[in-house]
Amino acid sequence: MGGLTPQSPLTEERDSSRRIIFLTVAAVLIGAVVAALLLRTAPKAASGLPPAYAANLKLSDFKMSAAENFVGATVSYIDGSLTNAGSKTVTHAAVQVVFKDDMGQVAQREDNVPLRALRTTGPYPEAVDLTISPLAPGQSQPFRLTFESISAQWNHQYPEIQVIDVTAK
Repeated sequence: MGGLTPQSPLTEERDSSRRIIFLTVAAVLIGAVVAALLLRTAPKAASGLPPAYAANLKLSDFKMSAAENFVGATVSYIDGSLTNAGSKTVTHAAVQVVFKDDMGQVAQREDNVPLRALRTTGPYPEAVDLTISPLAPGQSQPFRLTFESISAQWNHQYPEIQVIDVTAK
């Protein structure tokens, strides 16, 4: 009979099942890699410098406060005044806030905290996006930054606040 082994239908079915499973797994992996490559965004140029128009925005008159929310957690606020010394209307601004510890080291850094205009026309102060309440050239308006939690190592001094993103038109 010379070395030929007859294969049973059961052996052929097992080999066929393995081949189908292998091809399915390979197709899924290839699809995942292609999707990851297509959905990836180009990294933003991190120059470390604030946008040019940020020099026209002046933050002043800081006041800090805290309140307990409805679930019993403490929410901290930094209120202040935002002045637009430039020639464009500001429709968005974000800041970087750095809280320091007693040794002057960074205890907590918050990036891209949205600067929200503080409306006081209703029954209670309301922080709204600058797209709703834009800041015209030469104007000032109150703002609010909100923090759900701040590091326990914070020295309770005013943090460093720097404008890192501005949209103006």
